[in-house]
Amino acid sequence: MRMPWMVLLVSAVFEAVWATAMGMSDGFSEPVPTAVFAVALAVSMVGLGWAVKHIPIGTGYAVWVGLGAALTVVYAMATGAEPVSAAKAVFIGGIILAVVGLKLVPGEKAPDEGARWSVDA
Repeated sequence: MRMPWMVLLVSAVFEAVWATAMGMSDGFSEPVPTAVFAVALAVSMVGLGWAVKHIPIGTGYAVWVGLGAALTVVYAMATGAEPVSAAKAVFIGGIILAVVGLKLVPGEKAPDEGARWSVDA
């Protein structure tokens, strides 16, 4: 697996961390979960930003948010914060399959993709 994909996957894990911490922060009134939220959010966004310099934005964002959401729900179910159900397991599995599918679809970012946004044109 190439480095951009590894960074994207780690960023998705940090997305799940910040989402979970946000839920535990009680509206950002609890200092430790709020600090975890802020650090994880920064790490997640920096990683996503770097990864999509090498992976198409649509694919990168879909993988990041899909995997982050799936991990957030799995963690919530594992800790008892959310009830476990067979339907949730099926749909989480669908998210994971979609993420794997996006990785398997060929296609790198076009070399001049950013040029259309250039102010020099």
